Amino acid sequence: MKSNFLQRAITGVLFVVVLVGCILYSPLSFGILFTIIGALSVHEFGHLINQSGEVQINKTITALGGAYLFLAVMGFCQSTIGAQVFLPYLALLLYLMITELYLKKKNPIGNWAFSMLSQLYVALPFALLNVLAFQYSSVTYNPILPLSIFVFIWLSDTGAYCVGSLIGKHHLFERISPKKSWEGSIGGGVFSIASSFVFAHYFPFMPIWQWAGLALIVVIFGTWGDLTESLMKRQLGIKDSGHILPGHGGMLDRFDSALLAIPAAVVYLYVLTLL
Repeated sequence: MKSNFLQRAITGVLFVVVLVGCILYSPLSFGILFTIIGALSVHEFGHLINQSGEVQINKTITALGGAYLFLAVMGFCQSTIGAQVFLPYLALLLYLMITELYLKKKNPIGNWAFSMLSQLYVALPFALLNVLAFQYSSVTYNPILPLSIFVFIWLSDTGAYCVGSLIGKHHLFERISPKKSWEGSIGGGVFSIASSFVFAHYFPFMPIWQWAGLALIVVIFGTWGDLTESLMKRQLGIKDSGHILPGHGGMLDRFDSALLAIPAAVVYLYVLTLL
């Protein structure tokens, strides 16, 4: 038990250091890190789905698609290339559709559906980090917005665990995740919103109410993202999505909240520009 805790602690610290360091260091390190994370996450999703035995998707092609989508959106958001950068990606999606006509697999509709889901559910949210990093503020590269999403998620998870362990009594979603409580979720939300005041103080490119709103959006959609992956794992009959992070499971286990929180944050911030 002690060695497992130590393993989790070391992996957790290294994970945070690498993620924060790569986001803050430069656009290049940010791009390299999330291209790799996106590809590994899509590949892991394909592996999980294929384990069910009901469908068989091409893990390599879908993972390459996820990596390419991130780089394409990055280049487009930086205005280094036009919309034509998405043509190879569209060709890849067509390839995934057309090849099922010839492969004679038992469930082509399921293969199509889960291949597209790997891009919509996993690849696209990581690609949308580029919108936060390069498009929302006036600076060339703003690492604070993508970083804030992960900080809000981490504090929400930590706060939910601490508060839920102490006073959690009312189940949040017992059918899917019996350990989560309303008290823990509210406590996690308080932690995240409190941290948004710190972001507003040191990075005033958004007023405090917009920072607080962003934290609230991340908490709500991050919780739904966590529940979404829990539902998927429950249906597949597995505990962890993978074993790439010792003591912490797989990539999807670490980024499940972000897969819904990132798109929601992008929508929220662009809605603010319309007000």
